[in-house]
Amino acid sequence: MAEITIKDIAKKCGVGISTVSRALNNHPDINPETKKKILEVIEETGFIPNNSARNLKRTDAKCIAVLVKGITNPLFSSMIKIIEEETQRSRYALVLRHVEEQEDEIDVALELEKEKRLRGIVFLGGMFEHPEEKLRKLKVPFIFSTIGVNIPDRINKVEFSNIAVDDRMESKKMTEYLLGLGHRKIALITERYGPIGCLRMEGYRQAYVEQGLSVDEKLVCYVEEDIDHYSMENGYLTAKRLLESGCEMTAIYAVSDSLAIGVCRAVLEAGKRIPEDISVAGYDGIEMGEYYNPKLTTVRQPVDEIAKKTIRLLLDVIADREEPQQIVFPAKLVVRESTGPCEGQPRWR
Repeated sequence: MAEITIKDIAKKCGVGISTVSRALNNHPDINPETKKKILEVIEETGFIPNNSARNLKRTDAKCIAVLVKGITNPLFSSMIKIIEEETQRSRYALVLRHVEEQEDEIDVALELEKEKRLRGIVFLGGMFEHPEEKLRKLKVPFIFSTIGVNIPDRINKVEFSNIAVDDRMESKKMTEYLLGLGHRKIALITERYGPIGCLRMEGYRQAYVEQGLSVDEKLVCYVEEDIDHYSMENGYLTAKRLLESGCEMTAIYAVSDSLAIGVCRAVLEAGKRIPEDISVAGYDGIEMGEYYNPKLTTVRQPVDEIAKKTIRLLLDVIADREEPQQIVFPAKLVVRESTGPCEGQPRWR
């Protein structure tokens, strides 16, 4: 059975769509008898008003949704602020939606499309490898931001934008830096299935392979699944488990700064010095890492530039001023106090 629309209600009542809208919005400029008739028909048909249609004139259909997977990640805080400023400047409304770890962000976006009059969607965090047929269900321009990807062959088949750093390559550089300091027993703390963690793990492994070294699989440690994957708490708990395992290591590389800060706490609680006993490195370049003690060595993503380009490109695509694009920003290896040379250091066992 076809869904009842406001047009159907108007036809049944012999009035215009605007009259039905006034009745729904309890507008005073409507005949009481007409209003009563409309509301009775609505009740009989089970019609559910579309909030988007009711608010059409107020919002001018200018609404952008930002779906965030990993809302506790400090990386996203400044990005959301920049995106909000740019949308307001362009007279768009912003809908911010947190996506739970187990939720599919495309399903959430499709649901939002039904509820709101969206003009565009920004995905912060989450997955990239969604089925093509599911992506095609989205009827508005959308952009993946900060989701490190290996652009697949099907990129030309689906019109969308992506802006990120090359997570695999930048993670490889971090691992090469640690290997260059003489570390061979480098533990990795990452997520098991998430695309960002997997790409950064691939970079870690690639650095070992290219130098003719083997990865000690006992040193690849996965975060706890039942709490936020990129939280300081998870970094702390995972590192504690790793340190208690008895594995030999001289450095720990965590695939986010938040995880790395949690790692530092676990290392210090174990009575070890950073970096004299164990070097610790992170990824992202969040502000907290610069003020932590010791200051955190990291891969710094240009988050402000990524955020500005993300929202400006989306607005340009919406206005037909630009075509969808895939843009890769360079990151920067920032060496601080939490890492040091391995030679001559006591080893943790």
